[in-house]
Amino acid sequence: MEFLTRSERETEDLGAKLAIKLKPGVIIAYRGGLGMGKTAFTRGIAHGLGYPGRVSSPTFTIVQEYIGGRLPLFHFDWYRIRNADELYNLAWEEYQDRGGVCVIEWSEQAPEVLPSDCVFVTISRVNNFNNFNDNLNLNNYNNDNDNNGADNDNNMDNIRRILVEGMEMD
Repeated sequence: MEFLTRSERETEDLGAKLAIKLKPGVIIAYRGGLGMGKTAFTRGIAHGLGYPGRVSSPTFTIVQEYIGGRLPLFHFDWYRIRNADELYNLAWEEYQDRGGVCVIEWSEQAPEVLPSDCVFVTISRVNNFNNFNDNLNLNNYNNDNDNNGADNDNNMDNIRRILVEGMEMD
């Protein structure tokens, strides 16, 4: 499914909506460049799972664990990973067996370790809104927020295209 969000908050809200459908053992692999909103989407997933604390990018720690919600959330950043062997040294396989959800920023660094049933979330900036299908609307998911916050100025730089593959979202 394809979605457009206009702000960091809407990106988080979409992540929270996805979290409702998550089951133990799901692996979500992100695709997208720097500053696209991968950590914001993860923050939404964490809050959607019921984790009340702060969520930040694990760039320098490789993995952050968020325990205390409906499911544990293991947030990986593979930006500094050079090959799959490094992941096995970090106990990647053990995380998959812990009954939580694994989300991976920079999954492109070691695609060979991703399972065939992996959920892919691709986030990109919308450069030309006119190229999109007329049926695809901004904020085309059910969001109860009024979106009048400071992070939503309808600037084209804030609009993100989020493609979710491998999981249905209503």
